Amino acid sequence: MNQQRLILSSPLLEIVVSRLAQELIEKHQNFADTVLLGMQPRGIYFADRIGRELNRTLGHDVPLGYLDATFYRDDFRRRDSPLRPNTTHVPFVIENKRVILIDDVLATGRMVRAALDAMTAFGRPRKVELMVLIDRRYNRDLPIKPDYTGKRVNTIESQRVLVEWTEQGAEADRIWLVG
Repeated sequence: MNQQRLILSSPLLEIVVSRLAQELIEKHQNFADTVLLGMQPRGIYFADRIGRELNRTLGHDVPLGYLDATFYRDDFRRRDSPLRPNTTHVPFVIENKRVILIDDVLATGRMVRAALDAMTAFGRPRKVELMVLIDRRYNRDLPIKPDYTGKRVNTIESQRVLVEWTEQGAEADRIWLVG
């Protein structure tokens, strides 16, 4: 039997987004040398929310792009069905910039590793920080840890985190633990 447990929804989700944006402002101030990169496919919705909150608070646009790491995944050639790439849109050079890599869920760390490889096509950043909405603890295959976390969730291997965004057609923003 598939059990679902609600772990985050509105209005708490808006509070988490606001808190994370404030943490970024505290550390990066006016974002003069800092850019945001949302990881495809679902991290872009979280990155958009963070970007909007930063723009509203700071009164100016913070550079935001989308990064697809499909062809950099270590399981790319091991699948029975071909992977479909998403759009990469990085309208700036990341050379010597501070990059905030943003994803919705951190589990094994393999997608983050792939994104780090994919980023090199756009330059060599001065520093990379990782922001995730949900950190699935106890699931890491690689030693990757977020710098900014919305919520930490203890999970077992058979569970997964389902993120529903209104931008994707969901009736409300909700994050579920399914297992």
